[in-house]
Amino acid sequence: MTVMPPVRLRAAAKKPMWIILLLCLVSVVLIVAYIYPTHHYSQSYRSSSSVCTPSKDWHPSYGRGGETDEEIMSAAVIRDILAMPTCVSKNPKIALMFLTPDSLPLEKLWEKFLQGHEGRYSIYVHASGQKPVHSSSLFVGRDIHSDAVEWGTISMIDAEKRLLANALEDPDNQFFVLLSDSCVPLYSFDYVFNYLMGTSISFVDCFQDPGPHGNGRYFLEMLPEIEERDFRKGAQWFAITRKHALMILADNLYYKKFKLYCKPADGRNCIADEHYLPTLFNMVDPGGIANWSVTHVDWSEAKWHPKSYAASDVSYDLLKNITSVDESFHVTSDDKKLMTQQPCLWNGSKSPCYLFARKFDPETLDSLLKIFSNYKSV
Repeated sequence: MTVMPPVRLRAAAKKPMWIILLLCLVSVVLIVAYIYPTHHYSQSYRSSSSVCTPSKDWHPSYGRGGETDEEIMSAAVIRDILAMPTCVSKNPKIALMFLTPDSLPLEKLWEKFLQGHEGRYSIYVHASGQKPVHSSSLFVGRDIHSDAVEWGTISMIDAEKRLLANALEDPDNQFFVLLSDSCVPLYSFDYVFNYLMGTSISFVDCFQDPGPHGNGRYFLEMLPEIEERDFRKGAQWFAITRKHALMILADNLYYKKFKLYCKPADGRNCIADEHYLPTLFNMVDPGGIANWSVTHVDWSEAKWHPKSYAASDVSYDLLKNITSVDESFHVTSDDKKLMTQQPCLWNGSKSPCYLFARKFDPETLDSLLKIFSNYKSV
């Protein structure tokens, strides 16, 4: 009987075991390399513009006060706009933006005011009702695309933004003044031009009113972006720098809150044009505004609308009295009727507060033209 040698299974078993161990080792190395890349590779990964950054780099930071994603994005855009260096134009101009229902009855007065200053101003007319008929050649062809405007609603803000968008297309426009069809100039063009161009702040009216026509119009639905302590009030007639004009157009976060929750005759009668810009500037650049408007208006009658001036009211003394005002004041709408006053400071010096005034009826045109040559030079 032939004895067969035993089968050697041990050697055969070693080969697959080594392969398994090798594969395990390679897998471990790959896993470690994936989780902990070398410094060189990690840096090139982060600096590459063709790939996304690691998730820990783009997740929102919840330790910054709990801001929403929209707040963080809005803050980043506004911060960069405000940090931009001021572009100095070789031919700086003032953009005069007229918000009117139709024609401008005081065009001839503005023509006299602008005469001889061609190339130093731009005119834009937003007529929300009928197409205006112009009595001055300076206003012909200056109408922009306009939509209907309803008093107190967000459509007023939309019209303001539409004017700003058109005016910003001209890179020489450095200051942007919102005017109504009842506004008149109080000084010579040179004085107004130097007053605005000689400062870096914007003239936006802004104050805190704890009464029913102030914080009483605040809605909790504006949270979390707008807290009641940030809610402000002010006149809509502004004069702002180019940076601030860009900032208004860039904002959608706070605008959206006012569009949704600030409406007239909606429980609290919230008037968007009295609160949106004051609140916006109070939140994003409170130190960049003067807290008063350069457009005078008389609220002494304590009615829903300010006092209107008829032809019999217009006189040299009236206009000089308005131009002599060098302190702005605000009155709260609560029972206390607290009045706060502050000096109108222009580059640190006390100066007249107002460059324009309203509301002047159409019938005042002839009287204003007669006395304009007397009060226009200061």
